Amino acid sequence: MNHSATDWGIVAVFATVYLGMFLGGLPRLKLDRSGVALLGAIAVIALTGLPVEDAARAVDLPTIVLLFAFMVVSAQMRLGGFYTEVTRRVGAMPLSRAGLLAALIFVAGALSAIFSNDIVCLAMAPVVARLCLQRGLNPLPFLVGLACAANIGSAATLIGNPQNMLIGSVLQLPFGGYVRQALPPVLISLGLLWLWLAFGPGARAGAAELTRPLGVDVPQDDAPPFDRWQTAKGLAVATALMGIFLFTDWPRDVAALVGAGVLLLSRRLHSAHVMGFVDWQLLLLFIGLFVVNHAFETTGLAAEAVAWLAAQGLHLTDPDALLVLGVALSNLVSNVPAVMLLLPHLGASASEAGVMLALVSTFAGNLLLVGSIANLIVADLAAKQGITLHWKQHAQTGIPVTLVTLAVVWGWMRWAG
Repeated sequence: MNHSATDWGIVAVFATVYLGMFLGGLPRLKLDRSGVALLGAIAVIALTGLPVEDAARAVDLPTIVLLFAFMVVSAQMRLGGFYTEVTRRVGAMPLSRAGLLAALIFVAGALSAIFSNDIVCLAMAPVVARLCLQRGLNPLPFLVGLACAANIGSAATLIGNPQNMLIGSVLQLPFGGYVRQALPPVLISLGLLWLWLAFGPGARAGAAELTRPLGVDVPQDDAPPFDRWQTAKGLAVATALMGIFLFTDWPRDVAALVGAGVLLLSRRLHSAHVMGFVDWQLLLLFIGLFVVNHAFETTGLAAEAVAWLAAQGLHLTDPDALLVLGVALSNLVSNVPAVMLLLPHLGASASEAGVMLALVSTFAGNLLLVGSIANLIVADLAAKQGITLHWKQHAQTGIPVTLVTLAVVWGWMRWAG
């Protein structure tokens, strides 16, 4: 197939955008991933003369609406002090080191399945760090466990993280059906994470070697105080939405948007304050990538690449191939761009492949410290508490846990299929 100069221009923009996804920006320019995606969208619109209306139609609006709505729900819970209060109550329990690890892993995983895993890490990490320092425990296993559990737990539902929302929306996966398929490997993986951190090699190493002497005051965070009414309001909306998703066929994006609207009707929390916790940059990242990927699809090169892979015996509908490609791309360009690249080519068995892609792309985020935003949030907040979390320290848990949990996913999907 012959390709025009415009096609090759689109390819150049596409390659530059995904280089930016890999690097986290572009060299010598003050651009992050969202800025790169936005400029890429502008470039392909200008290059192709694509009408703005057509560019807008390339954006999967239900995904954007669902993502926005749950950012509002998560903001409500954070401003109500819910995440911090739950973490403090777990920390106050008379538990052993292994028991405390189990409780924190379970709480982080459960909360991340309903609310944003990034927000859960943002709220819980400072409290977990102070809790460990006050108890004389090495905080690193607990912080790594928090990040890994949040990533794993978020894969349990189609609202736990952005890539799952995208997969569920584009493939129209049933919410309850997905949970039934995803929950067993998620629970098994959380258990394996706990076993590794509690009893695995080096579980006790450095327990007495704290980065901060116990006599030094631990800085307090600026988390909002616990507000029972705001928390109850947020929990009521979240519970109602889960019920709607599980037991009705109402559009998830519309239901979530109505729930967000209910939360914005408040006499205590100003709407501007709540909206300040919405991750507008992530929404821009989605919009930009939708437009860039649509332009790339029109060149026909993506379909040619998939056909060439099929001729080599590598079919995206094959669970083994999808697992390898999902892990590789998720660690190269991040999981959301990876999912966007793979979604249009899943073929007739898109439902089963969608479940596999959701689990694989999420679990792959635990492989390296830079593999997910949740990991980086935990590392950054730990540094503010005087605790250094290096990539090597994360890899000691992240690599083995990722490999064994991916094996769980592969085995479960083979057995369940």
